[in-house]
Amino acid sequence: MQFTRRGLLGVTAAAGVTGLATGCEPAGREPAAAPAATPPALHPASWDSVQAQFAIDRARAHLATFVFAPHPAPVRAAVAAHRDGLDRDAVGYLAANEERLDAAALRAAAGHLGTRPDQIALTDSTTMGLGLLYTAVRLRPGDEVLTTEHDFYATHESLRPRAQRDGVTVRRVRLYRDPAVASVDEVVGNLAAAVTPRTRVVALTWVHSSTGVKLPIQQLAEAVRARSPEALVCVDGVHGFGAESATPDQLGCDVLVSGCHKWLLGPRGTGLVWGSDRAWARMTAVIPPFDGRSIGHWLSGGAGAPVIPGGPAHTPGGYHTFEHRWALAEAFDLHRRIGRDRVAARTRELADRLKGGLAGVRGVRLVTPRSAELSAGIVCCAVADLPVGEAVGRLYAAGVIASSTPYNPSYLRFGATIANSEADVDAALAAVRGLM
Repeated sequence: MQFTRRGLLGVTAAAGVTGLATGCEPAGREPAAAPAATPPALHPASWDSVQAQFAIDRARAHLATFVFAPHPAPVRAAVAAHRDGLDRDAVGYLAANEERLDAAALRAAAGHLGTRPDQIALTDSTTMGLGLLYTAVRLRPGDEVLTTEHDFYATHESLRPRAQRDGVTVRRVRLYRDPAVASVDEVVGNLAAAVTPRTRVVALTWVHSSTGVKLPIQQLAEAVRARSPEALVCVDGVHGFGAESATPDQLGCDVLVSGCHKWLLGPRGTGLVWGSDRAWARMTAVIPPFDGRSIGHWLSGGAGAPVIPGGPAHTPGGYHTFEHRWALAEAFDLHRRIGRDRVAARTRELADRLKGGLAGVRGVRLVTPRSAELSAGIVCCAVADLPVGEAVGRLYAAGVIASSTPYNPSYLRFGATIANSEADVDAALAAVRGLM
C-alpha cells in the first residue's frame, strides 16, 4: 500500500475526480454565499454562533475539519494582524513582539492543559513533536520501548531508528482484536502483560485515528507503573486534544504530544509537547533552542548546556510561521470562552448521533465503539462491497466531505467538531444511506 500526503490526510483520488479540485457544487444545492467579512460576535452559549465563526462552505457538510482545521474568526484575525505587522516591518515587529507573544501563547496553552508554561515546548505538528520526543529521550542498549500495533506511522517511524542506532528493543502489542467491542479490561490487560522490568518508554495514542478507539490512558499509566516504575508513559494526544477535556495530570501520562490544527481548530502548522518534570529530566534537546538564556550562555562562552526548564530547552529554534504560532492564544481563548467541558460534551453528542445513525444503516458496519468511555470524536465504519476511496468520492459528490483512514485496513471516517451542526451529521447519514 502506497500513501501520498493526500492519502495520509485521508482524501482519496476518488474525491478529487468528483469535484474536490474543481469547485463543483453538490447536485441540488445552490452555490454557497461568500462568508461575511466580519463574522457575528461570538455568543459562547450558542452553537449556531460558534459555527458562524468558521468561514467554511456551508453548501457541504464538512466532516473532516478535524483532519486539517479551518481557522475560526478570532484566529483568522490574529493571523492577519501578525502577518500584516511582519509584512510592514518584519525585523521591527519580530523584535518588538516575539518574547511577549510567545509568552502569551504559552500561558494560554498552559491554562488549557492545567500546567506551567515552562513544561511546554512549541512545535509545528504532532509529527515534529513525536520525532523530537523519541529522539530526545535517553535510552541505553538493552532498554525497551513498548508501543502498539494501532499507533500511527509517525510514532513507529520515530522509534525505529532507536533500535538501529542504540541497541534499544522496540516491541508492539495488540490492545484489542475488534475495536467495536473493545473493553477497558481487554486493553489494560493486554498492555500490562507486555510491560517488562526493562520497559523504559511506553508509546501510546490517546484516540486511534485508525478506528476511533479512545484509550483509557489513566488506567494504562497505572498498570505500566505497577510493572515498571521507571517507564515514561508518552502519548500522541492529537485526536483527544480539543475534543476531550482531560488534562495531562488527569490522564496520568508523562508526555503529551499534539498538533493544534485538528480538534482544537487552532492555527495550521502549530503544535506542542507537554512534559512532566521527570520526563524532561530524562531528555536531551535535539534542536538548539533560541531561548535567550541558551543563546546568552553560548555568547558568554559557557561550557555545556545552560540549565533552563524543559519546555524552553526543547522548543526548536530558528524562524517559524510566527503569525500562526502567536495566534494560538486566540484558539485556546475560544475554547476557554465556550468551556472545555461543553466542547467535549458537544463532540460526544455529535459523535453519538453519527454512530447511532450509521449503526442503523443496512450494509454499514460500525467500527468505533459506541461507549463514550472508549471513543471520542472520530467515527469509523466499513461499507459493504464498496471500496473506501469510492465511498469518499461518492459522498463528496453528494455534498459530504468525509475521509479515509490511512491504515491497512482502511475505513470510512467522519468527525464532527464544534464547527459542525446536527444538520451536517444528518446530511452525512442521508448520503451514506444513498451509497447503499
